[in-house]
Amino acid sequence: MPDIPLTVLVLLCLAALVAGWIDAVVGGGGLLLIPALLIGLPQVPAAQVLGTNKAVAIVGTTGAAVTYVRRAPVRVGRALRIGLAALAGSMGGAFFAAGISSEVLRPVILVVLVGVAAFVLLRPSFGTGEAQAGPVGRARAVTAVVLVGGGIGFYDGLFGPGTGTFLVLALTAVLHLDLVTASATAKIVNVCTNVGALAMFAYQGNVLWQLAALMAAFNLAGGMLGARMALSKGAEFVRGVLLVVVFSLVAKLAFDQWA
Repeated sequence: MPDIPLTVLVLLCLAALVAGWIDAVVGGGGLLLIPALLIGLPQVPAAQVLGTNKAVAIVGTTGAAVTYVRRAPVRVGRALRIGLAALAGSMGGAFFAAGISSEVLRPVILVVLVGVAAFVLLRPSFGTGEAQAGPVGRARAVTAVVLVGGGIGFYDGLFGPGTGTFLVLALTAVLHLDLVTASATAKIVNVCTNVGALAMFAYQGNVLWQLAALMAAFNLAGGMLGARMALSKGAEFVRGVLLVVVFSLVAKLAFDQWA
């Protein structure tokens, strides 16, 4: 592990805590955690940033998934089928991610952040209401496995930020799930994408394990707390927090990119 100033280490652990909370409630914890690692560890290659993020996120996501499964109605079998496709997709994405430099990754994250911010602004009801219930036919089930599982899984392995949010959106649109059920299902799928991507990053030696272990403890606490808050209060109060976080990161990364 590279020498990291104590102040930076504390801030990274706090970022992991908040990211776990955000990821459990509405998804998108990577929107905070990956930029935080890029900002705090500018000397670390992008592939190691992505690999370390996966090692941290898998712990918090698993804790959130367990909390959801215990308290929310979720079809675990369907979630695992989507998750298996996501696992394969994330391994493929992680394989290609090894050749990505920080110079390429930073503007891509900027674009993703701006896109997510625009969507949340234009859809005030995002994360605050229930999806329409309806039957799910075979075509939608296949779409969920291929597009939601394989497609978003590949994206998660390749880049990652916003995956949780994209999963919630896609599951709500394709399977007509309500927010809590979509979030619960997304957590199970996200565990699978993290497993696939982490396996590839670990094989390539692109994980800072000591740093990841420390940050993972905070991410786990945030994830379990976030899942409980989502189940008890809903996600409306998180919308404003998510927007503040996203716009702050856009400003910081844009400054680093072009200043």
